[in-house]
Amino acid sequence: MENTISSREDIVEPVDHVARIQAEWQVERPDVDTAPQGVIGRLHRIANQLTGELTLLYAKYGLTEGEFDVLAALRRAGAPYERAPGEIALHTMVTTGAVTKRVDRLEEAGLVHRRRSDADGRGRVVRLTPGGRRLIDKAFTAHMANEQRLLEALTPDETAQLEKLLTTWLARLEPPD
Repeated sequence: MENTISSREDIVEPVDHVARIQAEWQVERPDVDTAPQGVIGRLHRIANQLTGELTLLYAKYGLTEGEFDVLAALRRAGAPYERAPGEIALHTMVTTGAVTKRVDRLEEAGLVHRRRSDADGRGRVVRLTPGGRRLIDKAFTAHMANEQRLLEALTPDETAQLEKLLTTWLARLEPPD
Protein backbone atom coordinates (compact mmCIF):
# COMPACT_ATOMS: atom_id res chain seq x y z
CA MET A 1 0.00 0.00 0.00
CA GLU A 2 1.56 3.29 -1.10
CA ASN A 3 1.70 6.10 1.41
CA THR A 4 0.15 9.28 -0.01
CA ILE A 5 -0.27 11.14 3.27
CA SER A 6 2.64 13.46 3.98
CA SER A 7 1.45 15.33 7.07
CA ARG A 8 -1.33 15.43 9.66
CA GLU A 9 -3.04 18.22 7.69
CA ASP A 10 -3.36 15.88 4.69
CA ILE A 11 -5.32 13.26 6.67
CA VAL A 12 -8.79 12.79 5.22
CA GLU A 13 -11.38 12.45 8.02
CA PRO A 14 -11.65 8.68 8.58
CA VAL A 15 -14.96 6.91 9.05
CA ASP A 16 -14.41 5.56 12.56
CA HIS A 17 -12.09 5.50 15.58
CA VAL A 18 -9.94 2.66 14.23
CA ALA A 19 -9.51 4.38 10.87
CA ARG A 20 -8.36 7.55 12.67
CA ILE A 21 -5.75 5.56 14.58
CA GLN A 22 -4.57 3.87 11.38
CA ALA A 23 -4.33 7.23 9.59
CA GLU A 24 -2.21 8.65 12.41
CA TRP A 25 0.08 5.62 12.31
CA GLN A 26 0.36 5.93 8.55
CA VAL A 27 1.79 9.43 9.03
CA GLU A 28 4.07 8.47 11.92
CA ARG A 29 5.08 4.98 10.76
CA PRO A 30 4.39 4.60 7.02
CA ASP A 31 6.80 1.66 7.02
CA VAL A 32 4.40 -0.50 9.09
CA ASP A 33 1.31 -2.11 7.56
CA THR A 34 -1.60 -1.28 9.85
CA ALA A 35 -4.16 -3.32 7.87
CA PRO A 36 -4.46 -5.96 10.64
CA GLN A 37 -5.45 -3.20 13.04
CA GLY A 38 -8.48 -2.55 10.85
CA VAL A 39 -9.86 -5.99 11.67
CA ILE A 40 -8.51 -6.59 15.17
CA GLY A 41 -9.17 -3.05 16.39
CA ARG A 42 -12.76 -3.10 15.16
CA LEU A 43 -13.38 -6.57 16.61
CA HIS A 44 -12.00 -5.37 19.92
CA ARG A 45 -14.23 -2.28 19.96
CA ILE A 46 -17.28 -4.32 18.92
CA ALA A 47 -16.53 -6.90 21.62
CA ASN A 48 -16.33 -4.16 24.25
CA GLN A 49 -19.64 -2.68 23.14
CA LEU A 50 -21.32 -6.09 23.02
CA THR A 51 -20.02 -7.00 26.48
CA GLY A 52 -21.48 -3.78 27.85
CA GLU A 53 -24.86 -4.50 26.26
CA LEU A 54 -24.88 -8.11 27.48
CA THR A 55 -23.86 -7.31 31.05
CA LEU A 56 -26.59 -4.67 31.30
CA LEU A 57 -29.13 -7.35 30.52
CA TYR A 58 -27.64 -9.84 33.01
CA ALA A 59 -27.79 -7.16 35.71
CA LYS A 60 -31.55 -6.82 35.14
CA TYR A 61 -31.77 -10.38 36.44
CA GLY A 62 -29.41 -9.73 39.34
CA LEU A 63 -26.58 -11.65 37.67
CA THR A 64 -23.02 -10.98 36.61
CA GLU A 65 -21.75 -12.32 33.29
CA GLY A 66 -19.98 -15.17 35.11
CA GLU A 67 -23.04 -16.11 37.15
CA PHE A 68 -25.17 -16.15 34.01
CA ASP A 69 -22.55 -18.41 32.43
CA VAL A 70 -22.66 -20.91 35.33
CA LEU A 71 -26.46 -21.03 35.37
CA ALA A 72 -26.53 -21.45 31.59
CA ALA A 73 -23.99 -24.29 31.73
CA LEU A 74 -26.11 -26.08 34.31
CA ARG A 75 -29.32 -25.53 32.33
CA ARG A 76 -27.70 -26.82 29.11
CA ALA A 77 -26.70 -30.01 30.92
CA GLY A 78 -30.33 -31.15 30.83
CA ALA A 79 -32.25 -32.78 33.66
CA PRO A 80 -31.32 -32.97 36.48
CA TYR A 81 -29.40 -29.75 35.59
CA GLU A 82 -26.19 -30.51 37.39
CA ARG A 83 -22.49 -30.72 36.73
CA ALA A 84 -19.31 -31.12 38.71
CA PRO A 85 -17.34 -27.87 39.17
CA GLY A 86 -14.67 -29.11 36.76
CA GLU A 87 -17.32 -29.70 34.09
CA ILE A 88 -18.73 -26.23 34.69
CA ALA A 89 -15.24 -24.83 34.15
CA LEU A 90 -14.99 -26.66 30.82
CA HIS A 91 -18.38 -25.35 29.71
CA THR A 92 -17.71 -21.75 30.74
CA MET A 93 -14.01 -21.32 29.88
CA VAL A 94 -13.02 -20.25 33.39
CA THR A 95 -10.91 -21.87 36.07
CA THR A 96 -12.38 -24.11 38.75
CA GLY A 97 -11.40 -21.45 41.31
CA ALA A 98 -13.51 -18.87 39.49
CA VAL A 99 -16.36 -21.39 39.27
CA THR A 100 -16.17 -21.93 43.04
CA LYS A 101 -16.56 -18.20 43.73
CA ARG A 102 -19.49 -17.92 41.33
CA VAL A 103 -21.16 -21.02 42.74
CA ASP A 104 -20.72 -19.62 46.27
CA ARG A 105 -22.62 -16.46 45.30
CA LEU A 106 -25.30 -18.40 43.40
CA GLU A 107 -25.77 -20.78 46.33
CA GLU A 108 -26.16 -17.83 48.73
CA ALA A 109 -28.86 -16.49 46.38
CA GLY A 110 -30.66 -19.87 46.41
CA LEU A 111 -30.14 -20.44 42.68
CA VAL A 112 -27.93 -23.53 42.95
CA HIS A 113 -27.32 -26.25 45.49
CA ARG A 114 -24.09 -28.19 46.12
CA ARG A 115 -24.06 -31.81 47.17
CA ARG A 116 -21.62 -34.68 47.38
CA SER A 117 -21.20 -36.67 44.20
CA ASP A 118 -22.91 -40.08 44.15
CA ALA A 119 -20.05 -41.45 42.02
CA ASP A 120 -17.25 -39.99 44.16
CA GLY A 121 -17.97 -39.13 47.79
CA ARG A 122 -15.09 -36.64 47.80
CA GLY A 123 -16.35 -34.72 44.79
CA ARG A 124 -19.13 -32.16 44.63
CA VAL A 125 -21.96 -31.63 42.20
CA VAL A 126 -23.72 -28.33 41.58
CA ARG A 127 -27.43 -28.42 40.70
CA LEU A 128 -29.85 -25.72 39.65
CA THR A 129 -32.61 -25.12 42.15
CA PRO A 130 -36.14 -24.68 40.76
CA GLY A 131 -35.74 -20.92 41.30
CA GLY A 132 -32.40 -21.00 39.49
CA ARG A 133 -33.98 -22.79 36.56
CA ARG A 134 -36.82 -20.28 36.34
CA LEU A 135 -34.35 -17.39 36.48
CA ILE A 136 -31.99 -18.73 33.82
CA ASP A 137 -34.90 -19.59 31.54
CA LYS A 138 -36.19 -15.98 31.75
CA ALA A 139 -32.70 -14.49 31.49
CA PHE A 140 -31.74 -16.70 28.54
CA THR A 141 -34.90 -15.80 26.62
CA ALA A 142 -34.16 -12.11 27.17
CA HIS A 143 -30.48 -12.70 26.30
CA MET A 144 -31.38 -14.21 22.91
CA ALA A 145 -33.76 -11.32 22.17
CA ASN A 146 -30.98 -8.89 23.12
CA GLU A 147 -28.48 -10.62 20.83
CA GLN A 148 -31.05 -10.55 18.01
CA ARG A 149 -31.49 -6.81 18.61
CA LEU A 150 -27.73 -6.30 18.45
CA LEU A 151 -27.52 -8.15 15.14
CA GLU A 152 -30.29 -6.06 13.56
CA ALA A 153 -27.60 -3.64 12.37
CA LEU A 154 -26.68 -6.35 9.83
CA THR A 155 -28.77 -7.95 7.11
CA PRO A 156 -29.48 -11.69 7.44
CA ASP A 157 -26.96 -12.35 4.64
CA GLU A 158 -24.31 -10.24 6.37
CA THR A 159 -24.96 -12.06 9.63
CA ALA A 160 -24.56 -15.43 7.92
CA GLN A 161 -21.35 -14.31 6.18
CA LEU A 162 -19.92 -12.95 9.42
CA GLU A 163 -20.77 -16.14 11.30
CA LYS A 164 -19.09 -18.24 8.61
CA LEU A 165 -15.94 -16.09 8.62
CA LEU A 166 -15.71 -16.01 12.42
CA THR A 167 -16.29 -19.79 12.61
CA THR A 168 -13.47 -20.39 10.13
CA TRP A 169 -11.10 -18.00 11.90
CA LEU A 170 -11.89 -19.36 15.38
CA ALA A 171 -11.36 -22.94 14.18
CA ARG A 172 -7.87 -21.95 12.99
CA LEU A 173 -7.01 -20.12 16.23
CA GLU A 174 -8.43 -22.52 18.82
CA PRO A 175 -7.18 -26.02 19.32
CA PRO A 176 -9.85 -28.66 18.63
CA ASP A 177 -11.86 -29.94 21.61
